[in-house]
Amino acid sequence: MFEVATKVHDERRQGEAFAPTIADEKEYKRRFYIESYGCSMNFSDSEIVASILSKEGFGATPHLQEADLILVNTCSIREKAEQTVRKRLTEFRKLKHKKPSLLVGVLGCMAERLKSKFLEEEKLVDLVVGPDAYRSLPGLILDADDGQKGINVLLSREETYADISPVRINSNGITAFVSIMRGCNNMCSFCVVPFTRGRERSRDPESIINECRDLFNAGYKEVTLLGQNVDSYYWTGTLPSKEGKIDAQFWPPLTPPTGENNTQPLLMQDADSNSDTLKSEVSEILSSPVGREYYAQPLLINNSGKNKDTSKSEVSAWLSFPVGGNQGLGTQSGMVAGVAVTFASLLEMVAQISPELRVRFSTSHPKDIIDEVLFTMAKYDNICKYIHLPLQSGSNRILQLMNRSYTREWYIAKVNRIREIMPGCGISADIIAGFCTETEEDHQTTLRMMEYSKYDMSYMFFYSERPGTLAERRYDDDIPEEIKKRRLQEIVDLQNKLSQQSNKEDLGKTFTVLIEGDSKKSKRDWMGRTSNNKVVVFPKNGFNFKKGEYVMVKVNDCTQATLLGE
Repeated sequence: MFEVATKVHDERRQGEAFAPTIADEKEYKRRFYIESYGCSMNFSDSEIVASILSKEGFGATPHLQEADLILVNTCSIREKAEQTVRKRLTEFRKLKHKKPSLLVGVLGCMAERLKSKFLEEEKLVDLVVGPDAYRSLPGLILDADDGQKGINVLLSREETYADISPVRINSNGITAFVSIMRGCNNMCSFCVVPFTRGRERSRDPESIINECRDLFNAGYKEVTLLGQNVDSYYWTGTLPSKEGKIDAQFWPPLTPPTGENNTQPLLMQDADSNSDTLKSEVSEILSSPVGREYYAQPLLINNSGKNKDTSKSEVSAWLSFPVGGNQGLGTQSGMVAGVAVTFASLLEMVAQISPELRVRFSTSHPKDIIDEVLFTMAKYDNICKYIHLPLQSGSNRILQLMNRSYTREWYIAKVNRIREIMPGCGISADIIAGFCTETEEDHQTTLRMMEYSKYDMSYMFFYSERPGTLAERRYDDDIPEEIKKRRLQEIVDLQNKLSQQSNKEDLGKTFTVLIEGDSKKSKRDWMGRTSNNKVVVFPKNGFNFKKGEYVMVKVNDCTQATLLGE
């Protein structure tokens, strides 16, 4: 892994062809083939595209020779991915010579950036469709059938595909991705995502909960909530109600797991049953170290939209409503309006679907992850104790050039807080070597940060300038490639050491492991993961376990990347 990335790329999945999880014997008028590149969001988007096409009479195939439509879901974050996509498109163009009716299209992040080159200059494709325009794909296919070039790369401020049920692809039937938001408002100077995926918008929680519940009912045991920055998830609108109060499945009570302030928060649907609660008690709760950050969020005052700044006076005003918060929020038949849902709230809603459903999320931003999320994670055993917390650089000067909006000291405080609230929580990171003007001291500071944070694993890359980014416009890519590669190798070597140390610390311990399937090396072994995201391989030994079951595994050996148990 040798180039810059801001999202986690599973190298094993790059170029993976769409294959339906369940054998489909339906008769389809045409077949489509999708290859996906980039981060988990792209693979999730391919599932949305598959759903849209399926409703229009297209059937999926993992075989190129059967396809009437070839789609490549692309990534612009890494130069290597773009080069691979171009090579594949050239190969697909040769297939068109043999089968003139074949259509080839580009989806995703490269579509917006390279639309003119693909369609007009290089004439590699018939369709170019951006991440927010997948609903228009059937119409664009019809245009392409008539000899026109189909193009739609418009970005949207509203599109979340909340009403589309994804068709699960290449799934083990146990784990699934669920998109909770799209776009990004963080203008990191090295990143193209805000320009290719647009501004942040959060998907409505009801559709998220319904999708997660449907997955659980279908036998899935783990969902990963996806977003460019899940901690900034923030949705306002209406939620289903019962007897004029928000249905508990969409607004579970939030309480810290431990400590003297473990008091039932005054949620809007409970206000009328808390008539004996004094305003002074509310003020005292809010002024406590935990309560100020933790309780202020669920106290949704008059739909103010300023939850983090909820003041004591606002609490008092809210409590003065005859029927609690509901009157101020407004209700309609079967619904409660003016609700605000944060990521911590959403996380808890998903966790309460079933204790048998594991919940993960990716990715967090160090400037946005707050105690409320950490307390929620600590409260529920089925919320996995693992956080991907991108570092990028340990140097404050480089972080400022990257426009990361936090300092080394801020990051250290977040790591400390995670360890304090959830001892043993797994932490991983993204790290970039050789960003513009990076000095040897900057590099050494990054290594020291890695040693302090003790990452279980990291995604490590050297900087590669991406067209259209702020860094390309503002800074010279002035670090020679040989220096970038040398610094990257030092980062990799250190992470290998840290990973080995982390795994050795687990020797002799027993973990709850969710079985995901056979080990890749041997069908005689199971493979699964711990809550803190470590891979565990253990022998089947004649036990009648099945994929999707939770088992207790004692770790007796390890490699750099894997725990070995029994």
